[in-house]
Amino acid sequence: MLAVAATESVGWNFYPGPLFILLPVTIAYIVRWRAVRAHPGRLVLFMLGITAVVVALYSPIDELGDELLTMHMIQHLLLIDIAPILCFLGLTKAIFRPATKRLIVLERSAPWLLSPLLGVAAYIGGMWLWHVPALYDAAVRYPVVHALEHLTFTVIGGLYWWHLISPIRDTRRLSGMGAVMYMAGTKVFVGLLGIALTFIPRSIYPVYQEQANRWGITAAEDQSIAGVLMATEQSIIMGIALVWLVVQAIDRSEKEQLRKERFGDPGRAAPKPGGSRELY
Repeated sequence: MLAVAATESVGWNFYPGPLFILLPVTIAYIVRWRAVRAHPGRLVLFMLGITAVVVALYSPIDELGDELLTMHMIQHLLLIDIAPILCFLGLTKAIFRPATKRLIVLERSAPWLLSPLLGVAAYIGGMWLWHVPALYDAAVRYPVVHALEHLTFTVIGGLYWWHLISPIRDTRRLSGMGAVMYMAGTKVFVGLLGIALTFIPRSIYPVYQEQANRWGITAAEDQSIAGVLMATEQSIIMGIALVWLVVQAIDRSEKEQLRKERFGDPGRAAPKPGGSRELY
């Protein structure tokens, strides 16, 4: 059982850096949400995503992450999965419209930035890279490295989930079974990292070996708990997302079939000029 004394000095913290991003983004979203009169549920989802970021960065989880790998893992999962999922679910085409033209320009000038392959590589590579013992220890010991770690997880999480649930994703690049394979392959590789942390018989992070006695559990036990947490979260998120993707794929297929039956198959009709512009 965790020692009570270890938590007495732990509380909410405050540092202004993330607010320079969180506040403008939140205000801009609320303004657009009101302007397009979107469903209240969208606002709730987006604000829950922002709340997940705030909890990860400012709640006791942040300080406890210096002492427990499990808490540090919770922080990472909030930033890389929970926050971007909720924020993207809070978007609609109408809400996002002011940024759409800029995205089109970016897609045309640097298409690789919006490639699903980059999303997969960044997500898997980022998770494995930041769990290398030397980098993980550095993130706990040095605030600048810790901030970089958080920024990395936020960016790669947003990039990864964009291709699955953004309101304007390019369905020609990632649709149907392609989306399912995108999700399943990624989560399997990250889940393997969680399994590895669970069953490695000794702690591989020196920084947590120094903290183990305060909590009444060994560093190896803490590492195993963190590994189970990662593998479980990846499995749950993957399961929910896969069901959602399959349902969406079936729905699109049925709508397309109805459209063909009603209006006929356009066959070899020439595509509209402008590439992906019609997606937005």
